[in-house]
Amino acid sequence: MAEPKLQSDPKAALLDKTVEHIDITRFDARPIIDSMGKMSFTSRDLARATGIFNEMVADKDCSVILTIAGSTSAGGCMQLYADLIKYNMVDAVVATGASIVDMDFFEALGFKHYQAAGAVDDKQLRDLYIDRIYDTYIDESDLQACDHAICEIANSLEARPYSSREFIREMGRWLTTHAQKPGSLVQTAFEHDVPVFCPAFTDSSAGFGLVLHQHNNPDRYMTLDSIRDFRELTDVKIAAGQTGLLMIGGGVPKNFAQDTVVCAEILGKEVDMHKYAIQITVADVRDGACSSSTLKEACSWGKVDTVKEQMVYAEATSVLPLLASDAYHRGNWQHRDRRHFSRLFA
Repeated sequence: MAEPKLQSDPKAALLDKTVEHIDITRFDARPIIDSMGKMSFTSRDLARATGIFNEMVADKDCSVILTIAGSTSAGGCMQLYADLIKYNMVDAVVATGASIVDMDFFEALGFKHYQAAGAVDDKQLRDLYIDRIYDTYIDESDLQACDHAICEIANSLEARPYSSREFIREMGRWLTTHAQKPGSLVQTAFEHDVPVFCPAFTDSSAGFGLVLHQHNNPDRYMTLDSIRDFRELTDVKIAAGQTGLLMIGGGVPKNFAQDTVVCAEILGKEVDMHKYAIQITVADVRDGACSSSTLKEACSWGKVDTVKEQMVYAEATSVLPLLASDAYHRGNWQHRDRRHFSRLFA
């Protein structure tokens, strides 16, 4: 009798079931959302948020900014985010470096995320070079290959300061000839001139790759300019005029996108508060942290209007596919012009 796979190759056994990313085009969530609108609690909150998102997309004067924090990309929403760009429902993205590099760019290189099956000792995972995100596994060897790809891109660039948007655009350009899995958010954003900002970019696998680049090129290396990041995103807000926010989680991406209104004011530019805003989060409001501050609270800072805003207290992978599928099938995206905001910086 053949030896059980778990004993013969423990790592292969643990990395046996890949995460499959949900396809919002393959199911129609409109009847579910319509029914939830007649319910209460989180169901009704989600239905109202979905209605607001559809208004954003239908409003021809509104540009939509998506912010992503947390690990929803690894958890199965990776294709969803790319599809929001592909189907013209998002005009700019602000995200954590992990969402863009460790998850999206990582899978574009042909690597996978895996479903964990049962409880495994984390010390054993370390011995096997497996990283864990809750109930999701990543092969650390693959992740280090991703780090080296970032280093390779950095090595090919002129030694000067870059905004994260500019560097991520170069990642997208590189993927057009190197991707093992087409259709990533990074590549799709490049192809549709959608700028992607990561204000804390080095807090990810990008950081390891860029440290390696600097280590190997001590006298001539590229750097990241976080101040330019803020100025460029503010330029997007100024050019956009009316804006709506779809915020997944909180953290730096949420605050960075909201702060563009205040930054424009500091620059002497009169811009409107974000007209529409949705936040999907599980964060508690009682600790005063930005990640959990409500959208109504943001109004007091001059960031978000309170007419079309909705908090949804739910784990995002459980509700975001319904919101996105509903918006895809209602089809308002078919009647809006692409913004091509990356061309602002050409």
